[in-house]
Amino acid sequence: MSGMRWCRLNDKQRFIKTLLPAAVLLTAVGASWAMIELRPSTLPKAAAPVVPAVQIVRAEPQTLKLNVISQGVVAPREEIDLIAEVGGKVLQVHPALVSGGFFDVNDVLLMIDPRDYDYALVTAQAKIAEARRVLTNERAQVEQAESEWQALGQGEASDLALHKPQLAEAEAKLQAAEADLAKAKLDRSRCEVRAPFAGRVLSKQVGRGQFLPAGSVIARIFANDVAEIRLPIGIDQLAFLDLPQGNKTTKSRWPNVVLHAEIGGRLQHWPGRIVRSEAALDKSSGQLFLIAQVEQPDQSAAGRVPLLSGLFVQAEIEGATRDKVFALPRTALNTLQQVRLVDNEQRLELRQVEVLRTEADRVIIKSGLNAGERVVISEMPMLVAGMRVVITEPQAANTP
Repeated sequence: MSGMRWCRLNDKQRFIKTLLPAAVLLTAVGASWAMIELRPSTLPKAAAPVVPAVQIVRAEPQTLKLNVISQGVVAPREEIDLIAEVGGKVLQVHPALVSGGFFDVNDVLLMIDPRDYDYALVTAQAKIAEARRVLTNERAQVEQAESEWQALGQGEASDLALHKPQLAEAEAKLQAAEADLAKAKLDRSRCEVRAPFAGRVLSKQVGRGQFLPAGSVIARIFANDVAEIRLPIGIDQLAFLDLPQGNKTTKSRWPNVVLHAEIGGRLQHWPGRIVRSEAALDKSSGQLFLIAQVEQPDQSAAGRVPLLSGLFVQAEIEGATRDKVFALPRTALNTLQQVRLVDNEQRLELRQVEVLRTEADRVIIKSGLNAGERVVISEMPMLVAGMRVVITEPQAANTP
């Protein structure tokens, strides 16, 4: 029995070893046949390359006035402390002597009690009268001494005998008395504190009835006939300004300037003029400050508000004129100072150019372009020289 069971197991093993390779072979043949029969009849065509569309402008030479942009704070032409030159009690105060008050030149802004100075004036006048009497007496003494010496004396008389020293002393005392009188009149006039110019009051420190020592500050005032603005200019921007050269006698014309600031949601403009430059560059910034002036800043014109002191303003200074330059949008220039051109075969060309100035919304090209050339102004992330492009929406030749 055991021999028969062993023979059956050997027969099964031989059957499996024979059948398994045949099954694997048949499966592989079937899969190959299916792949061949089910393959597509034609292969897909390769996708056509995408030609990018670009916008262009035509380069045209222009004559441009290259204005210079700056900024500054409005300040009065003159701002001073009004000082009491004599001491005393304040009797009167001008109604305009308040913060923001307007006054005219030579207005009496403050009156100091003048009685002490009136007394000094009377005393000085009395001293003059006495000095004149003494001088008249000494002159008579000199005449009498000269007459007596001529009648009785011998030889040359001394100055003392002729009363000449006494006469000189009397003359000197009269001059001193006259100087005291002039000083008394000056002190009396200083009791009236007058405005040295037309302007406004920034702040005041005194009131009526207050006693002021000599040298006390009465108020801080400023002139309102002209406002000034210090405008910093970089050294590279000076090339675009036609500034007068030479000494103070130069009569060359300084450039105009337009100031503007937003007030109450509206952009306000004030015309002015550059009148001078400071004598040296600023040590901290290396910039040169130009001084602009605006006349009658407190007067409001139609649609324009007064130009207030302390206001921060932007300034556009009239610049020099440059011929045969090209103005392009900033997108026309890459970081390597190159422009992209489209040639007659609709292919891109990269060209190095010389940039004269870069502004907020445009770039000024000095050289490197020819009139009529097509300059790409659209953004292109992938850019290869010689690639074919399609021009869309051609723009006008001149750009802002």
